[in-house]
Amino acid sequence: MITVLTVETPGLGDRSYLAHDGEVALVVDPQRDHDRVRAVAADAGVRITHVFESHIHNDYVTGGVQLARATGAQYLLNADDPVSFERVGVRDGQVVEVGTMRVRVLHTPGHTHTHLSFAVSDGSVPGAEPTVVFTGGSLLYGSTGRPDLLGPDHTDTLAHAQWHSARRLAAELPDATEIFPTHGFGSFCSAAQATGTASTIGAEKAANPALTREQDEWVRELLAGLDAFPAYYAHMGPANSTGPDEIDLSAPAEADPAELRRRIDAGEWVVDLRTGTAFAAGHVAGTVNIGLGGQFVTYLGWLMPWGTPVTLLGESPADVADAQRELVRIGVDRPAAVATGKPEDWTGPTPLRSFRQATFADLAAEYDRGARPSVLDVRRNPSGRTDSSRARSGSRSTRFSTGSTRSRPDRSGCTAPVATAPPSWPGCSTPAGSRSSRSTTRSVTPRRRACRSSPGSVPPCPPVSTASSPRCTTAPSTPSSAGSSARAGQRWSAT
Repeated sequence: MITVLTVETPGLGDRSYLAHDGEVALVVDPQRDHDRVRAVAADAGVRITHVFESHIHNDYVTGGVQLARATGAQYLLNADDPVSFERVGVRDGQVVEVGTMRVRVLHTPGHTHTHLSFAVSDGSVPGAEPTVVFTGGSLLYGSTGRPDLLGPDHTDTLAHAQWHSARRLAAELPDATEIFPTHGFGSFCSAAQATGTASTIGAEKAANPALTREQDEWVRELLAGLDAFPAYYAHMGPANSTGPDEIDLSAPAEADPAELRRRIDAGEWVVDLRTGTAFAAGHVAGTVNIGLGGQFVTYLGWLMPWGTPVTLLGESPADVADAQRELVRIGVDRPAAVATGKPEDWTGPTPLRSFRQATFADLAAEYDRGARPSVLDVRRNPSGRTDSSRARSGSRSTRFSTGSTRSRPDRSGCTAPVATAPPSWPGCSTPAGSRSSRSTTRSVTPRRRACRSSPGSVPPCPPVSTASSPRCTTAPSTPSSAGSSARAGQRWSAT
């Protein structure tokens, strides 16, 4: 019997897996903080002997190298992947014995050229067919992995390869085979909105566009629907090819108000981890607010200039530790400093700044007074809301993209709104209290995040607020992507 346990990383929209036969276990696509996987194995009373990597990841730094070293397991990935560390190279059609489990290697290019899937059968049953397949960034729930992360020179080739790979999995595996993808739970590695929390080959045959549409039609629609992806992705492939070091999650040094001010003035990123509402009520001037709930690390990695020192401000040491764990997953190994407590503890003699909380009724009233406010609209799907719940149609509503693969917002100048409307859009439903460092070790079907961007829209919640003088009412030019734009001179902002 094969048991599959899931380790969920909702902050990145990914899942890792541990499969065991009651005695020994294999791990697929572990995150860099592999202590979570080892804890799952310990709870199950099994020994990890093999670590499989489906591909050289683009959205996180792998924990596979260090997990294999920590457990004495074999580390297996495609023999054609050019890496600078020792591993066991495997190829299409190869069968690997893991206890009583038989793992068949399937070459499924599309997300990358060397992408592999792993079909697992119970070797204790003669002639048993696969009951489980780990599909990485190939066949997802209702979608596939995106084919454009290696650059435009490869996109068309990989898109066609992805269609063939999905068809191969559907043709060679039984309909009852359960599918366990790595991406598709909010990850920008998904080509389109993935659906559901569990699926089988048979279910995907009936509903997945890659399996229901002809190749040319599917490729055309796939390429037309691709949206922007986080800028930090550019650094993940090289890190994974060279072999990531072990992480250090010990507490960084505490910073006093003078040090925080020095770091802010030096252009470093000092990140306030509190909620947007708390940040609006009072914050240290010059800090950046990306709330710890939801996809915190995706947006921090997307927005900040790569290599910029990061200091974390949290209400408690636990909040800072959660954020630190998140950051190592994308290769930000050590915060420059941390501070905990309340904003009054962080600001020193500098007065706190605040934003006045506004509602859409306030914006409509402002319009009625003739002010015609410009609305910086950061909702995921503004067309889905009714007129009664948004600012008057006569006001200017501007779409905003928080980043693109080639440019990032400029932190210089005046970037703070005068007022903010509370983040209560029905299209952005991060579970209350969720954090992207949360892991789920129960089998198969942890709840997925509902927040996900669609083609041509802004990335999903949370929005990012940056603090500056309340006298500033003009924002610098902001990069756009996928048909969205931003304007200078915003007076109101809906966040």
